[in-house]
Amino acid sequence: MTHLLNPGERIDQLMSEDIQIIQSSDVFSFSLDAVLLAQFAHIPKKGTIVDFCAGNGAVSLFMRPKTKAEIIGVEIQEKLFSMANRSILLNHFEDNTRMIHHDINQIREVIPNDSVDFITCNPPYFKEAPDSKKNPNPHLAIARHEIHLKLDDVFKEASVLLKMNGKIAMVHRPDRLMDILDSMKRHRIAPKKIQFIYPKHNKEANTILIEGIKDGKLDGLRVLPPLYVYGENNEYLPEIRAMLYGNK
Repeated sequence: MTHLLNPGERIDQLMSEDIQIIQSSDVFSFSLDAVLLAQFAHIPKKGTIVDFCAGNGAVSLFMRPKTKAEIIGVEIQEKLFSMANRSILLNHFEDNTRMIHHDINQIREVIPNDSVDFITCNPPYFKEAPDSKKNPNPHLAIARHEIHLKLDDVFKEASVLLKMNGKIAMVHRPDRLMDILDSMKRHRIAPKKIQFIYPKHNKEANTILIEGIKDGKLDGLRVLPPLYVYGENNEYLPEIRAMLYGNK
């Protein structure tokens, strides 16, 4: 399958799902965050799933074995869009998985309102400010900073695309939790499930997973047990190892 690779690209694998994914050191590669989001999301068995900020397609690919739904990834960066498309071909998922090269702020041009059952999103984590220090690599800067997409835009567009009682799941940073909750409320999305991810015991959480439902009741939020990534020996703990490598 090396004919699918461009110069500087490689093929990595999520062994637990036997998924291959095209990566490059020139752009943002998938991280544990994508694996956590795909595992956390209550993925519907059928219907339409849209993956905002799809990058090189990691979350879309990792969800594919869990559902018969159509999966549509949305990515603004042409290089990442191309890599994701070729990873879909690499895994023979082209019958029910596709990518759209588009700006989420204009996503209503290509995906109908009230037509989506589920949305996932691994968005840029850092607020955009004129004096904020950014990576000189523009691909990495766009992936990490809210240059083209602000957090509130995610929930605004998700609320328009989702059917009533459709859901959105997101991975983000704990220090943005209040921004997330404020935006969800503003756009008629009720938070229903949340989980904090900790690098180790006795360390502060560095990742948050949250799922909400459009036009849902505001009560009934579940806080799941904490998830720890590394043990004292700096090796993955069993639950994380199973996500990455399976139960072998």
